[in-house]
Amino acid sequence: MSFEASIPEHRARVESVLRGPSVRRPIAERDRPCEPRPRAACRWPLTTWMTARAVMLPILGGLLSGGCGYSTARPFATDIQSVHVEMFHSEEFRRELEFRLTEAIIKRIEMDTPYRIASRGKADALLTGSIVQVRNRTFGDDFETDLPREIGSTVVVRFRFQDMRSGDILVERPRFVYQTSYIPPVGESFTVGMTRALDGLAEQIVEAMETQW
Repeated sequence: MSFEASIPEHRARVESVLRGPSVRRPIAERDRPCEPRPRAACRWPLTTWMTARAVMLPILGGLLSGGCGYSTARPFATDIQSVHVEMFHSEEFRRELEFRLTEAIIKRIEMDTPYRIASRGKADALLTGSIVQVRNRTFGDDFETDLPREIGSTVVVRFRFQDMRSGDILVERPRFVYQTSYIPPVGESFTVGMTRALDGLAEQIVEAMETQW
């Protein structure tokens, strides 16, 4: 059979294939979005969710407010309501340091503790003490001014915190040391250094009044 004679037969085969059923899905069917496959239910029923919520909210509230049994409140004795601060004494020749320390302690008690300041006859507890020693030490000299570059100050005190009702001594420190420094070349004087030292001492004395665990 010649090539020209076979063309009609070949064309007929091609047309029969084109008219036959396609092995591929029609375009319209292929473009149709796939149906989502069913999956198991993963949500709690409304009643179960409401019950769990009612149980968990008080627990979470307790954890947030109580901190798993811990508290951010400072551990001062709860059976003491008022404190009397006796004027501190001074064994130093420098005057007025004891007045300034006493005033700083009173302000710190009012600011950082649940106690109120009361007279000696009405107070639950008594704080007494004295300034034992104040010492300065220089660190290097400035070549231009011949002034000390820095002066370190050490203040030693003793104090006692006592329950006036029972007579029990709650805290006693026979030698309590605080150190600070001031820099004369930048205009800081002994007064500045002592103000810093007495404020720091007052803060640490009040911290020592916390309940010892």
